[in-house]
Amino acid sequence: MSESAADMAFVRELFRGMGAVDVRRLFGLAGLYAGPVIFGLIDDGRIYLKTDAALQAELAAEGAVAWIYTQRKGPKAGVPQATSYWSLPDSAVDDPDEACAWGRRALAAAEAIKAAGPKRRRRAQPA
Repeated sequence: MSESAADMAFVRELFRGMGAVDVRRLFGLAGLYAGPVIFGLIDDGRIYLKTDAALQAELAAEGAVAWIYTQRKGPKAGVPQATSYWSLPDSAVDDPDEACAWGRRALAAAEAIKAAGPKRRRRAQPA
């Protein structure tokens, strides 16, 4: 389901305290970006934040749930898979300060995960 312009505007306003947060359409949902880093998603009107293990545990304690992705094609087609994106707690949906606090933590996790990711290999140059 494609996210509505109203959903995207609401999320921009909710995370306004984080600075420039961009919301862009992304494969039938919307991505939340701070610069080049994606730190969240909007799917079916619900906000999900990128997590590391510690943030995931804290969000779970607040009643958050994992974003479930079901691949449409390939060997895992039709198999639901939990992801590292977890829902924003309900209490934060109406509280920009709380939402931004969670958002900053998600952004820090996303930046750390990106920095620790595998380095791209350079292709060997022909001799």
